[in-house]
Amino acid sequence: MMLRRLLAPVLSLVSMSACAQPAAPAKPAARAPAPAPAFTPQQGHDFEILPTPQPTWGQGKIEVAEVFSYRCIHCAEFQPKVNAWKKTMPADVRWEYVPGVFGGTWDTFARAYFAAQLMGVQPRTHDAVFKGVFVEQAAGTGTAEDIATMYAKFGVDRAKFLAAMNSFGVNAKLNRAKQFAMRTGVQSTPTIIINGKYRVLVTRDRGFDGMLATTNWLIAKERAAKAAAAAPAKKG
Repeated sequence: MMLRRLLAPVLSLVSMSACAQPAAPAKPAARAPAPAPAFTPQQGHDFEILPTPQPTWGQGKIEVAEVFSYRCIHCAEFQPKVNAWKKTMPADVRWEYVPGVFGGTWDTFARAYFAAQLMGVQPRTHDAVFKGVFVEQAAGTGTAEDIATMYAKFGVDRAKFLAAMNSFGVNAKLNRAKQFAMRTGVQSTPTIIINGKYRVLVTRDRGFDGMLATTNWLIAKERAAKAAAAAPAKKG
């Protein structure tokens, strides 16, 4: 879990001397400050281009996939900004959560995410899990039984949740998430993968706001590339 980012001189007018002198000319109106330069993310600092484009997690639209973990405090801190960003998400963009599968309790929490998804409760429990883990300390040692007990506090049937965590469907999703992170070179959380082509990093100087600004910039880049690719077909 790493967290990888005018004054213009004023000329004064002085009066010459006698009271019969004409009044000094009025100062020109102050100029409005120049607009801030457009944010231009830097490759190698804000984002990386994957050597080979990888399959996306889902299908359709421009995919923004966050590789995260309920074990990651930085992901918990990032989540409110994700919630706000998703409210403004363009219609041609799709957000996906992909839990990190890096061993130990990370895998157990990934199972919990997929079990909640399978049971149809993931949207309403997502933020609650972060709170349960980092604020309420409700996940115990992170065993499947402890996590199921925490989900029970959210109104989820504990026995059914435990069964779902160990189901064939969850096992398949767990393996797929592991492969997704490996193929896209994810080494820390949170990391954003855009359309299987770009890996967006959080930097010390720009933080989470910079991460989302970079995401917006790359979405626009992908949108323009799709439009350019579609143009010849329309002409024909």
